[in-house]
Amino acid sequence: MKKILVLISFLLLLSGCSEKVYEIEETEDIVIKENELFVYSDFYLKDIIEIKNKDVELISDNYKIDTDKLGSVPIDLIYKLDNKKYDYKFNVEVVDKEAPLVFSGTNRTMYKDSEDDVCNAITFGDNYDGDLKCVIEGNYDIHKTGTYKLKYIISDSSNNTREVDVTLNVIEKPLSSGSSTPTNTKKTYFSDVYKNYKNDNNEIGIDVSKWQGSIDYEKAKAAGVSFVMMRIGVQGSQTRELSIDAFYKENIKKAHDAGLKVGIYLYSIALTKEEAEEHAKWVIKTLEGEKLELPIVFDWENWSKWNTYKISFHDINEIANTFMKTIKDNGYDSMLYSSKFYLETIWTNKHNYPVWLAHYTSKTSYQGKYVMWQLCNNGRVDGINGDVDIDILYH
Repeated sequence: MKKILVLISFLLLLSGCSEKVYEIEETEDIVIKENELFVYSDFYLKDIIEIKNKDVELISDNYKIDTDKLGSVPIDLIYKLDNKKYDYKFNVEVVDKEAPLVFSGTNRTMYKDSEDDVCNAITFGDNYDGDLKCVIEGNYDIHKTGTYKLKYIISDSSNNTREVDVTLNVIEKPLSSGSSTPTNTKKTYFSDVYKNYKNDNNEIGIDVSKWQGSIDYEKAKAAGVSFVMMRIGVQGSQTRELSIDAFYKENIKKAHDAGLKVGIYLYSIALTKEEAEEHAKWVIKTLEGEKLELPIVFDWENWSKWNTYKISFHDINEIANTFMKTIKDNGYDSMLYSSKFYLETIWTNKHNYPVWLAHYTSKTSYQGKYVMWQLCNNGRVDGINGDVDIDILYH
């Protein structure tokens, strides 16, 4: 009997009794609500359609539309109606309508006879394109000192354009190699920060690197410091190699011996997700199992060289997310460090990692979420000779 049933099933299959799928390019049963999607936007299949016929049974999974590249994305929407199965084929277009961003000042200075690209006198970037077109309108002579009024026109591959008026000052290069920048004599004393900001819902601490030298953490703790964020390493801009901070091992031992909470940060200029993952693994290896009370921080702030890196704002966010995810996957908490301007204009932090805000002011106007605030870089505290950053950690 079983053999007969198997034979009947086989014959039915050969005779074409399997369910037929009708391919269609038009239908009144389903309306396409969104046929143009912004690049990198989050849309699922059900977000872009409206089922007009209540008898339609949607067979297609509610999958996420791929919006990572510009151009047409084919959709096969399979549904059932009146015992027939249909494959509704259509396309949606992934587009970029966001203009590039200029994020430097517009009064710029270059040295006479400089070989640098005059386009790089300003800093600009884009949400999608890493390599933008720069056109300069107006006359200038890099071999002659003077002030030149120019118009910079920055365009991406979708012809989104940003125009900005720039004053270019061409000056003689100083003969002296010494810095003529005036020294800021104003100091922010830890005792004043403690008095003005300390409450039951926060802690006051510092962040340090080799620039603070050897630190007396017992004195710092006695002054009211309860935590320290310390640099574990830094990436060389030329060699691209990571090196351990010269005082990291001393810092982490002495800080823990003094009973302070410790977190660490890596100064990275990773330009790919692969490099960011390597950096995170380097941090984990360098920690050697050391217990941390506070997160491991991704610190990327080499914005002055942004034009030369040829990456997009999307790229840098993916780089940061890769670092922080790798840290989380290895059992540590992670955090993003940046200044107010870049948190507001470039970082999306779509995975909602904790934020360490840098904003040197007495009262920050930053509206986003943050768990730590670096409020100055000219702090003074017992146990450290020279300036130090002062931070507030919120509970």
